[in-house]
Amino acid sequence: MLFSVGLSLVVLLSVVGAATVERVEYDYYKYHPMPEITDWMVQAVKNYPEVVTIMEYGQTYEKRTISLLKIGVNTGEKKKAIWMDCGIHAREWISPAFCQYFVREILQAYKTDPKMQAMMTNMDFYVTPVLNIDGYIHSWKDNTTRLWRKNRSPGPLNCTCYGTDLNRNFNANWGTLGVSLECCNNTFCGIKPVSEPEAQAVTYFVGNRREDFLCFLTIHSYGQLLLVPFGNPNFTASNYDELMKVGKGAADAIRSVHGKDYTVGTSPDVLYAFSGSSRDWARMQGIPLTYTFELRDDGTFGFELPQDQIQPTCEEAYSGALHIITYAHDKTFSGATATTAATLWSMLLALGVTGTTLM
Repeated sequence: MLFSVGLSLVVLLSVVGAATVERVEYDYYKYHPMPEITDWMVQAVKNYPEVVTIMEYGQTYEKRTISLLKIGVNTGEKKKAIWMDCGIHAREWISPAFCQYFVREILQAYKTDPKMQAMMTNMDFYVTPVLNIDGYIHSWKDNTTRLWRKNRSPGPLNCTCYGTDLNRNFNANWGTLGVSLECCNNTFCGIKPVSEPEAQAVTYFVGNRREDFLCFLTIHSYGQLLLVPFGNPNFTASNYDELMKVGKGAADAIRSVHGKDYTVGTSPDVLYAFSGSSRDWARMQGIPLTYTFELRDDGTFGFELPQDQIQPTCEEAYSGALHIITYAHDKTFSGATATTAATLWSMLLALGVTGTTLM
């Protein structure tokens, strides 16, 4: 009898150990092809079913499903939200790596950090790990395609080239400057505003919820920049001073992690002028805090950032993103109200009450 109990205990410990290994084996400090990222999204739901769901909100040109992770406590009420997308440009592999890291960090923080618990109670996070799925997959094909930037839609009539630059395709002063109308060019802006299914997906999903979003973060590389609206120098955001103040605070947070300097400003001021970006479009929709993150590096490795820089890049960028998100949260929700709501919800969860049972 004792032998049987002991054997059962060994088997149970083995199963628990195997499950633990399975859960932690995903390597956040390497680049992952799309099938592995898709599996990771599914696993995130399995690991945190109480706060994570997958939402499908569009299709790419090659008919692949565009999905995001919705992360937040189901309170049964309409909530404010944070948007983050990665991988709009295929070759910027550090971008999807960051989205995955970001999701892991906020989910781990949710377990123990009252502030994150409050933010997940008051807001939902919508995170798209890879927006330009077709292009991303193409960039993994071989060494000749590694630096592919655009999506994979065919060019217009009589054009033999493929792809539109999705970050020139949004309806924000489309086609006016910093773009190309030549279909073979890397900055080809498409045949009309929002001609591309990937841009359409974001436009529809975010546009229909524009009043809910407090913050819109789109993650790129490289250059170590935090870009604020607008890409056209003839336009200035109505809250430009606020955007710069919060952006500089984020840059300070980034610098405090590994000493890297990120420059904050509009594209014309610190990079180059261009139109049709998702960031500018989001600000024009009334979303107050919209930023483009240009992650490491400064040009030494460019788009082919070595894997040994994934961890420090993600650590510092997380600190910067969290600064902006926390500001957006605290501006909308008073500290006392947010803390009280989080405490109340924690008590309800302890009693087994969910958003579903409340409804």
